Amino acid sequence: MVGEPLWKNVSFKLERRDRLTVAGRNGSGKTTLLRILAGETGIDGGEVVFSKGTRIALHDQRPPRERGLTLRDYVLSGNREPLELEEQLRALEAEMASGDQKVYDRYARVMAQYESVGGYGWREGANSVIHGLGFTDSDLDRNLETFSGGQLTRASLARALSARPDLLLLDEPTNHLDIESLEWLEKTLQELDAAIVLIAHDRWFLEAVGTAVLEIEAGRGRFFKGTWHTWRREQAAREIALGRAIEKQQAEIARMEQFVERFRAKATKAKQAQSRVKALDRTKANMLTREPRDTREMGFAFKKPERSGRVIFELEEGHLEVPGRVLIDKGELWIEREEHVSLVGPNGVGKTTLIDALAGRRPLDGGRLRLGHNVTVGYLSQHGEELEHGDARTVLEACAKHTKLSPQAARALLGKFLFSGEQAEKPIAGLSGGERKRLGLAILVSSGANILILDEPTNHLDLESREALEDALLSFPGALLLVSHDRALLEAVGTRTVAVEDYGLKSYVGGWQEYWAAREADKLLGRKPLAPPKPTGMASAKAPERGPDGMALKRSEERIDASEAPPRGAAKAAATGRHGAPNGAGSGASEVATNGHGAPKLPAPGTVSKNRARQVAKLEQAVESAEAEFAEVEEALADPAAWATSYETAKSTARHTKAKRAVEAAYAELEAFEAGAPA
Repeated sequence: MVGEPLWKNVSFKLERRDRLTVAGRNGSGKTTLLRILAGETGIDGGEVVFSKGTRIALHDQRPPRERGLTLRDYVLSGNREPLELEEQLRALEAEMASGDQKVYDRYARVMAQYESVGGYGWREGANSVIHGLGFTDSDLDRNLETFSGGQLTRASLARALSARPDLLLLDEPTNHLDIESLEWLEKTLQELDAAIVLIAHDRWFLEAVGTAVLEIEAGRGRFFKGTWHTWRREQAAREIALGRAIEKQQAEIARMEQFVERFRAKATKAKQAQSRVKALDRTKANMLTREPRDTREMGFAFKKPERSGRVIFELEEGHLEVPGRVLIDKGELWIEREEHVSLVGPNGVGKTTLIDALAGRRPLDGGRLRLGHNVTVGYLSQHGEELEHGDARTVLEACAKHTKLSPQAARALLGKFLFSGEQAEKPIAGLSGGERKRLGLAILVSSGANILILDEPTNHLDLESREALEDALLSFPGALLLVSHDRALLEAVGTRTVAVEDYGLKSYVGGWQEYWAAREADKLLGRKPLAPPKPTGMASAKAPERGPDGMALKRSEERIDASEAPPRGAAKAAATGRHGAPNGAGSGASEVATNGHGAPKLPAPGTVSKNRARQVAKLEQAVESAEAEFAEVEEALADPAAWATSYETAKSTARHTKAKRAVEAAYAELEAFEAGAPA
């Protein structure tokens, strides 16, 4: 079939221990390149040359076909060479009874070859790969048909890694891995004695693993020796230099054209003009141009939200469980206005269940959840289930129904998320994972929410879209609760990290790097995990009824109304707590009547005398001063040194209590004046 070539003139050379990352937009042919190297797809020109006896293993995004095998048998089946050598050794052992020396010599040669591919320990090596990717012993003898799609993808990766290939081909190996498994994979690939070609969208992973980059753009390939980050800088510098060269050449062309037009008709200058015409033609024939490329990129910013009260969420003694297993017990969580909080932990510890409870999509199984004043929640699920609510059939209909925008305004919004023209008419049921994610983000952007709860927002997004999302979140003035395995995003956006540890919630000041350092320090201390709590049997069995926005129609009855919200100054020390301190630990928040923005209720404008207004302003200033001092105390107490000894802990606790009571006293004085003073 005749058509446009996917790419041409792509050349590169790999040696053992080279780790090549392939960069290019979705649809540029990256996966096709891996399948060509694996021998699954042919080429229409050029050649692919391997060293003699090169063993190749491919992991791609297709699930395993052999669903009738157990996980153990499926992974071991990828080790074809040791299995074949074991067969040969068994056959030769049966022939040894004849006493033929040639049989002994052949046995020795096969045994040496067997030992070179792992020998009798190769199965243990395969088991360590399986465990490194998050499987347990109980999973080994389960049939593949009992696993989820994400688990099957990890099984495929385990099969490729355990095969001990000379050339390892990996297509999106970071999908469905938690951060612990990602770190294990990075270390494994760095130590692997093989050449690697990989495709990934995880920037942290690419930087940690890659030693070279193959850039595929507009059907052309460019090889760069160096790390992924160095390539990105070189690419940006190359674009800048090319732009300057094009501007300079275009200025020269304009100058020559002006000369030709001016002197073409003059006899004395005709010869010079003709010479310039020839020079101009040569310059235009070799004119610099930018390579054709797909320049479509997401570009958006979140709608400025209404101001909420200082406190967004307060979770006290939170308990969550699924049938037969406790996820979180006595969890404490406190989120304030404008805080950007990262929620981390291994797969299966309850991160998604927790944010579902915070967003009102499921009830708690115990404890109390308090919602602050004027809080509007924006929720983006991992798989985009919220898009299914309502009778919307197309992208445009879904956007219009969820945002209440006119069709024209909805089209303008969707265009920012790469749904232009006919793409806006795509049916919801036929959207890819990346398209569902972009549609969910488009709806979220126009929601006006002042707390965003995002569950794996970078899944299925390409690098450019991830960076656009990162920029939008960095400039978002509201609060953010982010669940992600993208460590580059966590480090860039997060100001505090909450980890699901030992069936509770622990707060760490700072982004991913600070949390990682604290976690590694705990490992050095040899801290053992706590035993799991016993289930109470209170696991929620029924999902709540939802409205068109996907939120529960009836929220948890433990949520408070405006009259019960804590004052703006009553923040807990653990909201910016010391490393490892339970989030929310400390004294409880007092409760006052408020106007929905965290400040006490005041009479309507225009009904207050001048003297009364001056006194109110004075008291409000006292509140603001007390809050500012309280914030300074909290910042000082974020230093681990403030809690290093029992003496320092007692001193810090007293200092925090004094500042908090000053805030409460200032509010009480303002309330007393408002309640007793005549208008």
